[in-house]
Amino acid sequence: MADVLDDKRAATRFRILAEIADRQPAVSQGEIADAVGVTSQAVSEYTRGLVADGLVEKEGRSRYSVTKEGVDWLLQSATDVRRFADHVTDDILGNVGEDAAIATTEIAEGETVTLSLEDGLLHATPGDAGPATGIATTDAESGNEVGVTEFEGIIDLEPGRVTVYQIPPVRSGGSRAVDSNALAEACENSPVLAVTGVEAVVALRSAGVEPDTTFAAGEVAAEAAERGEDVVIVATSDSVGRVTDALRDAGVAYEVANVS
Repeated sequence: MADVLDDKRAATRFRILAEIADRQPAVSQGEIADAVGVTSQAVSEYTRGLVADGLVEKEGRSRYSVTKEGVDWLLQSATDVRRFADHVTDDILGNVGEDAAIATTEIAEGETVTLSLEDGLLHATPGDAGPATGIATTDAESGNEVGVTEFEGIIDLEPGRVTVYQIPPVRSGGSRAVDSNALAEACENSPVLAVTGVEAVVALRSAGVEPDTTFAAGEVAAEAAERGEDVVIVATSDSVGRVTDALRDAGVAYEVANVS
């Protein structure tokens, strides 16, 4: 289970930090108390603890701001909560539904299958080796889709890593300021490569690299990472904010780097 759901104190700490982030820099402890459902004294105690742990910085009377460490903790905790929610909806509540998977070999209706994620897609293999299994609802040849229901267990999935490489805007040199060999190496063997911004597109072309998509880079990366795929995004600096906003909204961890 996600750490912030392990006990009431951890959950309250998470909610109060999120409220501070939403209201900063002018923070009313009374308003936070009403929003979270605790007393103002409790908010004060939690806030002191957050300050002591370096997650919040006090800037004056009733003025607080969440530190970089606090943002990182919130992001990681939110990702854990999202992952747990996905487990509930997909792995638990999904037991009453039906989904499609790619058959790795011939499968007969009614057969028990082991489920796995490969290249971000659900695959089914005859047998109950697990740790996630289901029952085939259709016949299927190898490589075709097969209906699966009565899901049990959890698919072992490590979220993918997202790396965003910044390309300078044209006014700062654009693609000409980029080391094409370094860019090609950074993109090499990435399962998913997205690009956004004219300068970034030209930089990839100069490096002899073909992207998987030039549209909705942040959204594509977020979905791929949630399915366990590593993603590289090459983005013009002016576009990086839109990309990282989409990643944060999806609760996906990422890092931003330069190639020059």
